Amino acid sequence: DGVGGLPAGSAASAVAVRSIERSLGEAAKEATDLRGAIITGIEKANQELAERGAGAATTLAAVEIQNNTVRPYHVGDSQILLIGQKGKVKLLTKSHSPVGYAVEAGVLDEEEAMHHEQRHVISNAVGSSEMYIEIGSALEMAPRDTLVIATDGLFDNLHTEEIVEICRKGPLSEAGRNLAGRCRARMVEPEEGQPSKPDDLSFILYRRKPSR
Repeated sequence: DGVGGLPAGSAASAVAVRSIERSLGEAAKEATDLRGAIITGIEKANQELAERGAGAATTLAAVEIQNNTVRPYHVGDSQILLIGQKGKVKLLTKSHSPVGYAVEAGVLDEEEAMHHEQRHVISNAVGSSEMYIEIGSALEMAPRDTLVIATDGLFDNLHTEEIVEICRKGPLSEAGRNLAGRCRARMVEPEEGQPSKPDDLSFILYRRKPSR
């Protein structure tokens, strides 16, 4: 998710993706661990963007999947959501933003946060001299669990319970179309009492299939 005047899919985002790809490629050749490779890739992207200056920055969310476990990594307000088939939220990373921290502290609830006038402000980004990477614990991903990795364009326009209900079952292709359609409707046709924040929207859906 791009910031500082650079939209998602722009130069800053591409720098981060290429940096992680290179780091993972080197890790595969040297048989080193993925965790170190992901961290190195993000740190190198941060250094490159910081050297470019002029506000070049991006948020980032990545998930390491090994066997039946997932480990989240994120910088900024792109978030990661792990959903059980019955709708249980097993993981929802917090947004690195003043509003996100207020929700984490219980000062704001989700509804208040989605309508807050400063919900667009972030406090952490790849390309910042003060960047930090939040690394989550490894979690077991059960069969039929669904993973959602998305920019704030998703989480600022749909409530968590809406995302869960759309993604927890059924074909992922259909879930993806529903997410995109509902977000677009909220962005371009605001409804009273519903969140509406025109923004870029990028997401990845992944589901673990039952073992044969």
